[in-house]
Amino acid sequence: MDIYTTVEEKYLQAIEELHWGELPKALQYFNELIAFDPDYARGYFQLGDIYHERFKDYKTAGYYYKRCTELDADFPEVYEPYLKLVITLKMHKLVKQIADKALSVAGVCEAHIYESLGLHAEQQQNFTEAANYFKKAELFNAVQDEHGALLEHQNRIKSKMNSTKKMVYDLQG
Repeated sequence: MDIYTTVEEKYLQAIEELHWGELPKALQYFNELIAFDPDYARGYFQLGDIYHERFKDYKTAGYYYKRCTELDADFPEVYEPYLKLVITLKMHKLVKQIADKALSVAGVCEAHIYESLGLHAEQQQNFTEAANYFKKAELFNAVQDEHGALLEHQNRIKSKMNSTKKMVYDLQG
């Protein structure tokens, strides 16, 4: 890393390389960045995102996301992908911990966190809890385009709840 380049300049260079599709160069810059400044949380977040989304290397992504939250617990961008990752990995105990922390950080999209929690509850076949999370997600949602998806989630959960109800037959003779 050049001694004349600041950490922020190197970060912006890496982001630009990523934007232009130069993944190897971006990876090199992010790795140089955290080698030069091991406490630069954004570098860990970007590496986590690359390993999560591009390489599907979930364990490595989890390491980088966790390291980011350890270095800067108030960095809002990390929580949504980190939560989705632990849900994907079926790390059920971590889901609640990460979601609780995320909901206490300014700048985190509560609607997305509640939606992820709803999807997790649905996977666990806990339809009542899922319905509650999807309702909360709708209450916090401020994006018109996402309204339809949240309604679809709610309708799907209603349908699943109705399909699991026991039928009571009254035979009249």
